[in-house]
Amino acid sequence: MTLDVDFVRGQFPAFAEPSLKGQSFFENAGGSYTCQPVIDRLTRFYHQRKVQPYAPYAASQDAGAEMDEARQRLAAWMGVETDEISFGPSTTQNTYVLAQAFRQWLSEGDAIIVTNQDHEANSGPWRRLADAGIEVREWCIDPQTGHLNPDDLANLLDDSVRLVCFPHCSNVVGEINPVTEITALAHAAGAFVCVDGVSYAPHGLPDVGHLGADIYLFSAYKTYGPHQGVMVMRRSLGMMLPNQAHYFNADVLYKRFTPAGPDHAQVAACAGMVDYFEAMANHHNIGGSDAEQGQGVHDLMRTHETELLQPVLDMITSRNTLRLLGPSEAAKRAPTIAIVPQGNPVEIAKTLADQGIMSGGGDFYAVRALEGMNIDPASGVLRLSFVHYTSKADIDKLLTALDAVL
Repeated sequence: MTLDVDFVRGQFPAFAEPSLKGQSFFENAGGSYTCQPVIDRLTRFYHQRKVQPYAPYAASQDAGAEMDEARQRLAAWMGVETDEISFGPSTTQNTYVLAQAFRQWLSEGDAIIVTNQDHEANSGPWRRLADAGIEVREWCIDPQTGHLNPDDLANLLDDSVRLVCFPHCSNVVGEINPVTEITALAHAAGAFVCVDGVSYAPHGLPDVGHLGADIYLFSAYKTYGPHQGVMVMRRSLGMMLPNQAHYFNADVLYKRFTPAGPDHAQVAACAGMVDYFEAMANHHNIGGSDAEQGQGVHDLMRTHETELLQPVLDMITSRNTLRLLGPSEAAKRAPTIAIVPQGNPVEIAKTLADQGIMSGGGDFYAVRALEGMNIDPASGVLRLSFVHYTSKADIDKLLTALDAVL
């Protein structure tokens, strides 16, 4: 099955926006364009339902129903229970709340494992548990490839490890980590797992039920939605950890880790993400249950991205003046490409912008990963990231621009 890119791009107002005409977007790892169904739901909510939800009057009932709908439909697509989905202002904020819960739950002498492949949002909050006497062990990447070797994790696991935190894929390395295998290793040692899915979920919402993760985190604003953090917290763990919300919400799983009131409109608008994915499934004749449709859309997106990605990787690896971080095989990675060029990455990104290529340079909050691969974070990398709405014309334009600039 081939992705209908014209149909896809027709769901995103950005591609019809005059101010963006002639520009190709290659900074999707920082945030994707928003799809029309999300914009429609936001507009409707602010026009018709901007009231306190769950009261007895009609506008309030509609507001609450739409918030519930977002949770129900996302859960169905990700293979988890409805109350196992919760929302927060960002993934970083969600992680800080989780770390506080674990701080209260863990005992001195317990251990957790983190990696140096992570974005700081899924590393820094956990590392701060060392202040409470928790042992923090680091699962280190290969300094040449950025690869996380599961055998190295096995050597770190013992009876004192309570939690393993790692990314589904890194926002600079791009390699897709074997979540199911890693989770099985951790569970066999009696540890829970927290997976940072921020850099993976834009390439297809995962079936978290199948992956087996206890916690899965991602950002709606990178999966074509509003600026919200989305968290899957499996019930067995969520009801065990100390409540972080108002005491009278302690019995409600999806409220336990939301100490601040939710952004009603943005939570409701998250249902628009599923509207979009369902429209894509229907257009491409992908049937079955919600989870089966989710897997079909995931595979459709990944196939398209992989086909576009390989020529870019081939071009980069053909030049001995460039260092590519992560695998050179498209099937093993997400289309988030970090390059160590000759020259200043920020200045190169500015030059690419003059040619209609929107990209970025810097450390992208992956300071530990860059240091682990002997790259100076002060210089950083040039990052080029795309998703399924990227066209072959965009890729051709990118390759031409890279050839001229690099």
